Amino acid sequence: MKIVQELVLSWIVLALFLQNAGNVEGRYHYHKGRKKNPDKGSSSTTPMPPCEARDPAPPPPTYSPLPTVPSDPVSELCNSCSGCIFDVTAFGAVGDGLADDTAAFKAAWKAACAVESGVVHAPSGYIFTTTSTNFSGPCKPGLVFQVDGVLLQPNGPDSWPKAHSKTQWLGFYQLDNMTLTGKGTIEGNGEPWWDLTCKPHRGPNGTTLPGPCDSPTLIVFFRGSNLAVNRLRIQNSPQFHMRFNSCFGVLVEKLSIFSPKLSPNTDGIHIGNTRSVGIYNSVISNGDDCISIGTGSSEVHIEGVICGPSHGISIGSLGANNSQAWVSNVSVRNAVIRDSDNGLRIKTWQGGSGSVTGISYENIRMENVLNSIIVDQYYCGNNVCRNQSSAVYVSGLSYRNIGGTYNMIKPPIRFACSNAVACTNIKISGVKLLPHVGDLVDKPFCWNAYGVQETPTIPPVDCLQDW
Repeated sequence: MKIVQELVLSWIVLALFLQNAGNVEGRYHYHKGRKKNPDKGSSSTTPMPPCEARDPAPPPPTYSPLPTVPSDPVSELCNSCSGCIFDVTAFGAVGDGLADDTAAFKAAWKAACAVESGVVHAPSGYIFTTTSTNFSGPCKPGLVFQVDGVLLQPNGPDSWPKAHSKTQWLGFYQLDNMTLTGKGTIEGNGEPWWDLTCKPHRGPNGTTLPGPCDSPTLIVFFRGSNLAVNRLRIQNSPQFHMRFNSCFGVLVEKLSIFSPKLSPNTDGIHIGNTRSVGIYNSVISNGDDCISIGTGSSEVHIEGVICGPSHGISIGSLGANNSQAWVSNVSVRNAVIRDSDNGLRIKTWQGGSGSVTGISYENIRMENVLNSIIVDQYYCGNNVCRNQSSAVYVSGLSYRNIGGTYNMIKPPIRFACSNAVACTNIKISGVKLLPHVGDLVDKPFCWNAYGVQETPTIPPVDCLQDW
């Protein structure tokens, strides 16, 4: 009996020892890279990425093994993070307007590109200066480049690194499902570039003088798809403010684009070889076209845009150097154009070929606009051009509910079509354009233009030939 009691007691002691050992082991737990023993109070921390998750995942379950320390914490630990915010200041950006923060932006881009819905964030309260930089894909979907502070270009040609191309400043290449947004400002420091001797206003009577002329476009999107740009203020570009080239699926809305009226070649938004574009509810004031649409573009819809001072909303120029050009299915609706050298313009060079078809303008208000409605198939820049025997075919133009005032220097409506290839299928209704000053209404001008007035217009477009 005594032997049995001793044996039972030994089993109980052994069971208590094993239970206690299990409890000690169970008190180690893992949470966001930290190992902690409450009994001893000791801790050690693995490096964490400089980002914060907008929707953090719950901590790993108890008893998870501790990870090994990664050689690249950002790429390895944030690799599976969705919605990480990569603040450029955490990557070394100074943001004082003087230091070169290019390397920090590139590093933040690399980290954000590797995760779904990653955000490159330039926070408010800082002025970040970068040199010419390419942000390339492919990247994980949902990438956001968010500028809430000021993003600044080097101050003029003398500050531009000699080894860098002067064709563009910020380039976004081969990206799908990417957004450029923020409440901040993208500043182009364009004035020193506008004053290059090659610019039109530098020579007598609008001519140019010899000298270097390359000037960067501020923002370029190339071979991208499903792109969105919104909310930003973009200003004072050396040349075009924003260009989309060879893209598909572009949404631009609630932008503010500004540069002085006499700043040369500062188109607000240029579309080239790009399909399925929407530009909405934006304000553009600059020294050239508010929006220009180049060859290879189709399904472009513009609505709610306030444009001017500027050179208006333009298709072209097309067909330069005897080239082929194609633009189709463009609509401009519910827009205001004010104090501009042109309103609704289509411009093509003689000697070109191809077509411009399916163009619709509706509910447009003009305020002191020169050339309110114009088709110019003799566009020639500042050169003297000779007549040529081919032209881009222009057909299917619709102008509905176009009203307001025009500058008396030129007629409010001008259809100057090629001798070789007529403009056809022009439809006009609800047009009422009056002089900005005085009460003398200029007659429209037509040359080799065919169409119909569907309602009486002011001024009457009697010069259209029957279609």
